[in-house]
Amino acid sequence: MDGLKHRYCIVGVGNTPYGRNPGLSQMAHNVLAIRAALEDAGLSTSDVDGVLTKTPTSTFPGLWSTRVAEALRVVPRVTATIDQAGASNIGLIQFAIGAIEAGQASVVVCSYGDNPATGSRSTYAKPRGEAAAAGLFGAPSAYAMAARRHMAMYGTTHEQLGNVAIAHRYHASLNPNAHFQEPISMEDYQNSRWLAEPFRLLDCCPVSDSGAAWIVTTEERARDLKQRPIYIEGLGQGHPAWDFHLRPDITVSGAKVSGEMAFKSAGLGPEDMDFAELYDCFTIVPIITLEDYGFVPKGEGGAFYEDRRTYIGGEFPINTSGGLLSETGMPGPQHILEAVRQLRHEYAGTNRQVEGAEVGLVSQQGGIMTTHATMILANA
Repeated sequence: MDGLKHRYCIVGVGNTPYGRNPGLSQMAHNVLAIRAALEDAGLSTSDVDGVLTKTPTSTFPGLWSTRVAEALRVVPRVTATIDQAGASNIGLIQFAIGAIEAGQASVVVCSYGDNPATGSRSTYAKPRGEAAAAGLFGAPSAYAMAARRHMAMYGTTHEQLGNVAIAHRYHASLNPNAHFQEPISMEDYQNSRWLAEPFRLLDCCPVSDSGAAWIVTTEERARDLKQRPIYIEGLGQGHPAWDFHLRPDITVSGAKVSGEMAFKSAGLGPEDMDFAELYDCFTIVPIITLEDYGFVPKGEGGAFYEDRRTYIGGEFPINTSGGLLSETGMPGPQHILEAVRQLRHEYAGTNRQVEGAEVGLVSQQGGIMTTHATMILANA
């Protein structure tokens, strides 16, 4: 990223258990994840001068970042809560870089935590707005429309959607912290109940209790810390923004604009990526995202998931810890944490490590393909 005074990096990551965490509040998920990230970096709360958060999806509390800072006993110089839905996580990183560039902070923690599985899930439970009258009850039915249109335009099949679920579940089976670890077959996928055609239950991410945090600082500050820094090489945002039914093509996401911006700022291209962590709230999403980023031509994303090409050890590993579909339904932070850990080679010597991982892409998406953000990370 040219023109910045500093080179920026992620120096610590942390998370709670994923799945069902009875007794852990929204706040506790944030605080525990932040403390784990600080320990990972070799920092303490006294080093923190910025606290940034994504709003918990299930209840949308106000002034959330200030409440998290209070729970940490931190009086921040910079604080904010951002709502770009699932794209917020990279938005927090961009905000952190801006604050540090302006001399307003030096060590910024970013977090997301929520407990919809064992706490409130009111946001997920009821339709809203005019679309409700047409039966568009929440995200599954709207994303199902995008999948149907993609199938009609490009011949994408149910089996190709199933391959996405199977591949991501395979990676989750290698991950002892994943919400769902039992491998699934195509038969399992086809026998799962219909939710909103063409989606079966296994096309959809679960509702999970989860917390995650990551710490942003400069290369100079990172020299004294515990972990190898992972560098933020490129950032991009691109937001279709308008209501889903008003867009000219519902098979196109913000990944095209966002990806072009991130690749340009990094001076890299799709061919330079060693792996990708792609937002996957539904099986159609990584298929569309692969296409819009330029990894494959439009309409060929489904075919790319055949023949184990996206598995660790394959042509281009995707969602190496299980993603939203199987690791945790948390909206996107897990992708940032997994990319950092892959680039640190934390899994070296195991079947979880992408061999030779040096550069990785993280995508984040929110709403009904309403927002999109992209980040490129590297280990040197």
